[in-house]
Amino acid sequence: MPRLAANLSFLFTELPLLERIGAAAAAGFKGAEMLFPYECDLIDFRAAWLEAGIEPVLFNTPPGDWDAGERGVAALPGREPLFNAHLAEAMTYALFVGCKRLHVMAGIPPEDADPAECEAVFVENLRMAAEGAAPCGITITIEPINAIDIPGYFLTRQDQAVRILTAVGMENTALQMDFYHCARVEGDPAGCFARNFPRIGHIQIAGVPERNEPDTGELDYRPLFALIDEMGYEGWVACEYHPRAGTQAGLGWARDWGVGAD
Repeated sequence: MPRLAANLSFLFTELPLLERIGAAAAAGFKGAEMLFPYECDLIDFRAAWLEAGIEPVLFNTPPGDWDAGERGVAALPGREPLFNAHLAEAMTYALFVGCKRLHVMAGIPPEDADPAECEAVFVENLRMAAEGAAPCGITITIEPINAIDIPGYFLTRQDQAVRILTAVGMENTALQMDFYHCARVEGDPAGCFARNFPRIGHIQIAGVPERNEPDTGELDYRPLFALIDEMGYEGWVACEYHPRAGTQAGLGWARDWGVGAD
């Protein structure tokens, strides 16, 4: 049975960020992730996880200047010093609360950037990140993101991600497969999951195409969840969607998997 985790940057957003951790636990989630926890005081952050008693599943590395359009810098030539600083900050937060996965954001290269150079920089940054994370038991993930949600994002396809992970050559790296992004770009999330299963270390879900609850839209998650079980996937399945009318009110779809039963 899929282990559902709450993405706290999308769910329970009527609450302050730290309070969302307890709200996720109260709703029945056993794990939670968030995009960017870096506004939180570390002591308060750790206390919130301990009080809630759920697992911190995954954080993103810092995106850079979000308001200026940055979405990570790992694949941007010349930004290596900033990437190193982002990684150090992400590792600090992950180690302090026991989070075992960090999603490294590739970023949006300049229009005149050489894609081959961007990929080479991405590979080297990922290798360095994985080497530093390995002794801590932390897995570095990368996620293909569709160009509708983030125009110009460097990493958009599953096969591209697999090629990059192969070039990195580190065991503690993994493909973060978001069925929503995959469906919007490639249209065959079940096939992509089956083909790339050995590389997949984390899954995210949302309805397609509006990114609401998974039981909305054109993608049927029940056969996907059955496939996840059939293939023997033991990782987390994170709910990264925009609730249509409040998080708790929209959790009816998850009751069969032990969440939102109250």
